[in-house]
Amino acid sequence: MKKGIKIVAIGGGSSYTPDLVEGLINHYDDFPTKELWLVDIQEGKEKLEIIGSFAKRMIKKANLPIKLYLTLDRSEALKGADFVISQFRVGQLDARVLDERIPGNHRMLGQETTGAAGLFKALRTVPIVFEIIKDMRKFCDNAWLINFTNPTGIISEAVFRHCDFSKYIGVCNVPKNMTSDFAQILDAKPKDLIPYFGGLNHLSYVFNVYYRHKENIREIISKMQDDQSKTARILKIPGNQDFIEQLGVIPNPYLKYYYNYQEMYEAYYEQFKNNNTRAEQVKNVDKVLFEKYKDESCDTIPEELNQRGGAKYSDVACDIINSIYNDKKEYHVVNTINNGYITDLPEGCAIEITSRITQHGPIPVFIGTLPETIKGLLQSMKNYEQLLVDAIYEKDLKKAKLALQIHPLTLSIDNADKCFDELLNAHKHYIRKYYEVNHEIKLL
Repeated sequence: MKKGIKIVAIGGGSSYTPDLVEGLINHYDDFPTKELWLVDIQEGKEKLEIIGSFAKRMIKKANLPIKLYLTLDRSEALKGADFVISQFRVGQLDARVLDERIPGNHRMLGQETTGAAGLFKALRTVPIVFEIIKDMRKFCDNAWLINFTNPTGIISEAVFRHCDFSKYIGVCNVPKNMTSDFAQILDAKPKDLIPYFGGLNHLSYVFNVYYRHKENIREIISKMQDDQSKTARILKIPGNQDFIEQLGVIPNPYLKYYYNYQEMYEAYYEQFKNNNTRAEQVKNVDKVLFEKYKDESCDTIPEELNQRGGAKYSDVACDIINSIYNDKKEYHVVNTINNGYITDLPEGCAIEITSRITQHGPIPVFIGTLPETIKGLLQSMKNYEQLLVDAIYEKDLKKAKLALQIHPLTLSIDNADKCFDELLNAHKHYIRKYYEVNHEIKLL
């Protein structure tokens, strides 16, 4: 009989947590969860208790012996853990609203994981990840940290660049969704495909898709060309099929912010003017979700979770846990360390890449040299990421501002300068917590 495992979810009061609970229930025969600890902080206590009560109803309905614990004490939760899942948000959704709205005051795009918004989320988040790793070394040094917290790419870079910590995997649900789209195009099952993703988180590309030992990238691109709806579904915007054909690879949907910047900025600014940014939309969805989670008669996930974005992320988490726990050596797309797998990106940096997941961790596929058509953008973004994580590690806000100014989506260094200062002061409660005020940049 398989030994039960202990899983800790940091950010347990998240509206996503029931999705994770459902995944653990569905995968109980693959890896029996003996204990699930949901961890949050004082300001998230109310949501944690709501989620905890709902999760208990789900477990009771499934009639499984999963013991659920709720706590504000991270150290207590981590003792003897086998897997730690990170899904927290410093400042909750109110901080995301500030991240996404303030750039609009300076004619900059506000998007959670890139540009100014992504940078300030990283400033608040990376120091907490460092603290979690420090605690894991003390209380569960054999556990794996599976990180869903955004911006995943920057967090992954910070871990690999400034922590001697090998049991880390960064994950995102976008590649899994894209693989499902490819399966539809090929009339196949997603589990039978091996897509070769490579690049950075939210800036990865599909170099090939293998099905029954056959390369299918040209066929998929051709079918996308023949049917614009397929392009729109995969890229999340009406795509330029000729561009994809010439590119020769399929971009992650988040690359629309680079390839379709003007259109994305105009759509964002319209939302900004109407107080309806994505962050504000998500906040409204969360209100509905938590009202439903409160209902004592509710023991199934409300359909509104699908509107939240990132729903079904538990499929990714559970697949990776399953592959590690049972040494299944399945292919999954993860953020891991570059040891020569993508030769045009720095050795030792964080990359997003298709990997076989074993009991010892990811073994990436070999991508090698990047096409000239995408190399420059990826190298530029990696330079930005490394400058930013160095700034965070060194507690140098001036360097962090420079990172924003050199970001590929920054079109004016003066606008970036003003945007940075306004965001800095909007988040001063969280920034002050991690940074000494001994720089030229002062908090008001």
